[in-house]
Amino acid sequence: MSASISQTAARLSPDKALALFQHGNPIDLGERAHEVRLRIANPDVVTYVVDRNINYSNVCAAQCDFCAFYRKPDDPEAFLLSDEEIYQKIRELLEIGGTTILLQGGLHPSLEFSYYTQLLSGIKERFDVCLHAFSPPEIVWMARLYGRSVGDIVVDLKNAGLDSIPGGGGEILSDRVRSRVSPRKCTSAEWLGVMEEAHRLGLRTTATMMFGHVETYEDRVEHLRCLRDLQDRTHGFTAFICWTFQPRNTRLAHLQPMGAHEYLKTLAISRIYLDNFPHVQASVITQKEEIGQVALFFGADDMGGTTMEENVVRLAGTSHCAGEQRLRELIRDAGFRPQKRNTRYEWI
Repeated sequence: MSASISQTAARLSPDKALALFQHGNPIDLGERAHEVRLRIANPDVVTYVVDRNINYSNVCAAQCDFCAFYRKPDDPEAFLLSDEEIYQKIRELLEIGGTTILLQGGLHPSLEFSYYTQLLSGIKERFDVCLHAFSPPEIVWMARLYGRSVGDIVVDLKNAGLDSIPGGGGEILSDRVRSRVSPRKCTSAEWLGVMEEAHRLGLRTTATMMFGHVETYEDRVEHLRCLRDLQDRTHGFTAFICWTFQPRNTRLAHLQPMGAHEYLKTLAISRIYLDNFPHVQASVITQKEEIGQVALFFGADDMGGTTMEENVVRLAGTSHCAGEQRLRELIRDAGFRPQKRNTRYEWI
């Protein structure tokens, strides 16, 4: 763990975090989170990655209430990309200087495990690209489907070319919430177990939180507590990313989307609470560009990815993507120096 990330007796307790959610002044929270960000991360620099989200399939057995992306196997819109289609998407990314592929799909009920390992190894044989792939729910699903341990699955994926694991499928790490909106997906303990096993095996991962649906402030605090406790043990998380639930075209479409006020408050409290996380990303995809800039003063030190392709949030009705030059302009205009990075947060 970086020596600049201090953990003292004054670290924010769950009870005090809950009080901040309930009564905290957003401007005060932003100032406090920005102080933490300046201490933990480079105070002059905001990083970003040139990446592409590739969804190899939209077939998913989880069928979560908050998802507009999944399709059942017999749905006419169901797809499974061919290897060549995926290779072509990677070529297009590399042509613009990209470094990272975020490769995720659904919980596919009929693929052989060899599909995943051969896909990874085939990509690595052809391209010099970082494979940030397969969220914890996918890995738990593989372990169940093929009757193997999570550890064995992660080892085989790593040997095939997996570089890091994205934090997708975290939503809210409260089984009360998960049983309501994603009962077929992995439990909170299983999600955390995948990440702990990955860290033990030397893989770095990210952590996420999707909020603004059926969770309470107490649930958000519990989510942050789970992440900080695991990071205390493993130091394997590189970054935290939170975003607001987008309800359009989902079974929760009756809910009103959270606004920028709630996003910035949650971002700031997350930065203060997660004092052992080296980086916090702004969510440009679900927030407009100007809110992404403001997030740089509410705890974020990274603008995330250029996201050459994004499908899941787009189908839920909101997706704000920016190219590399636009991200650099936004960072400069906010008073920081833009710095391209890779998934390991190494500067390029």
